Amino acid sequence: MTMFLIVDDSAVDRRLVGELLRKRYDCAIEYAADGAEALARLGTIKPDLVVTDLSMPMQSGLELVRELRVRAPNIPVILMTAYGSESLALEALEQGAASYVPKSQLVSKLPDTVEDVLTRAEADRKHRELMRCARRTEFSFVLENEPTLIDPLVNLVQETISGMGFGDFYSRLQVAMALKQALLNALFHGNLEISQEQMQEVSDMLIGADEPSLVERRRAESPYSERRIHADVSLLPDELRFVIRDEGKGFDTSAIPDPSKPGTLAQEGGRGLSLMRTFMDEVKFNESGNEVTMVKHRIKRGPDGRL
Repeated sequence: MTMFLIVDDSAVDRRLVGELLRKRYDCAIEYAADGAEALARLGTIKPDLVVTDLSMPMQSGLELVRELRVRAPNIPVILMTAYGSESLALEALEQGAASYVPKSQLVSKLPDTVEDVLTRAEADRKHRELMRCARRTEFSFVLENEPTLIDPLVNLVQETISGMGFGDFYSRLQVAMALKQALLNALFHGNLEISQEQMQEVSDMLIGADEPSLVERRRAESPYSERRIHADVSLLPDELRFVIRDEGKGFDTSAIPDPSKPGTLAQEGGRGLSLMRTFMDEVKFNESGNEVTMVKHRIKRGPDGRL
């Protein structure tokens, strides 16, 4: 049974999150009012995932993320962010949090975000010994506009870098989250030219709707149906490099939102790019905006496990 630890100084918000997760999972849920209490609970429980508020008394969500990365490096953390907490949230993401959900969007976004992070975490735990002897691994994929191809590719990369011993659990989880966002952007916004507003309208009808959704129609129509996603992956012991290119019209790269500005993390269109730029050491777009290069370097740590 999946166990969640929910950390928030608001009893109302704790219960709201608990009910949202109970609707999706057969799960056990534990609660803590701040980071200090959450760390104390780890002596008796072993959660599969922690969902924490950022601003709390005694010990904040940022401090909790830092401590968990040292004490419990295999437990992923999802942040609940409020308007105006962007800089703190970005620091927490850089310190190891797997993802975030604005508090204003908990009902619509939290269950799917939890599902995504748990999937990524489980993939990291499996097959860690598979690639222990690998010193260099390269992949080159040309993907059709098929959403179900993305997760297997991300899983393959995650399992490979886990077997190579690249970074820690948190680093590998962040790489997987960033790569998935890049592939989703290439598919929906690049090749299929579906805007964020249109995505909201069809988010529940990607597959299996009674009538063809916009995604399905675009996948069957020219010129969208002829387009492909090109993914070149180079995995080294000390550096990961991803080049993701779509065959769409591209976009104005000067309009990429600054994740540190107030309100940016709550903007649906900027969430994926914010995660990519926060989780990767280098993120560069080509001039036309239809290709992104992302690089992650191995982080050297001290004997105590801290940066």
